[in-house]
Amino acid sequence: MDTPLHDRIDYSKMILTEEEAGTDPISLFGKWMDQAQRSGVPEPHAMTLATAGSLTISCRIVLLRSFDAEGFVFYTNYNSRKSMDLERDPRAALNFFWPQLERQIRIEGKVEQVSDGESDAYFATRPLESRIAAWSSDQSRVVADRKQLDERFERWQQRFINSEVPRPLHWGGYRVRPQRLEFWQGRPSRLHDRIAFEHFADGSWARVRLQP
Repeated sequence: MDTPLHDRIDYSKMILTEEEAGTDPISLFGKWMDQAQRSGVPEPHAMTLATAGSLTISCRIVLLRSFDAEGFVFYTNYNSRKSMDLERDPRAALNFFWPQLERQIRIEGKVEQVSDGESDAYFATRPLESRIAAWSSDQSRVVADRKQLDERFERWQQRFINSEVPRPLHWGGYRVRPQRLEFWQGRPSRLHDRIAFEHFADGSWARVRLQP
């Protein structure tokens, strides 16, 4: 017999109308992100990234680092599993879930690498230890134990002790160019608000309401 994990929550904090959604999903995303940050949501920039590999679909949490009308940017090791997936199939899905606000945002689109200049500029803002870690870690590769991982970091730390830490060529950003966004606002009785935007080749967006 299955054991219930917890009681269900009847969402009732806010609503999402067509008027509030507007006609620009990027503007609405910015509004919701700002509200999440000001509301004290832990790690509001954390998002689930789903990719399709050769045999399976996988997902993991990454951090959104910037967004605009062109897309949503995150950074990673270009030799990682997620990067290999994107080489095979340059499509991805993102998901933000902010339970404190009873909100969710789903984004689907095509992925491309950002320019070297963008990657260089962001890499320079990272803490020193994070920049060294980008050199020391072969992301997604097997390592014997934690000791070996720490020793690799220490060796690279010594190598850069009296010099700047440049961005390694195997590390940089990806931009998810959105083709579809869906904004979900929890409502009572599971009659949630779901408003989706579809992107057309001429740059326009079509807005529809979905049944929950």
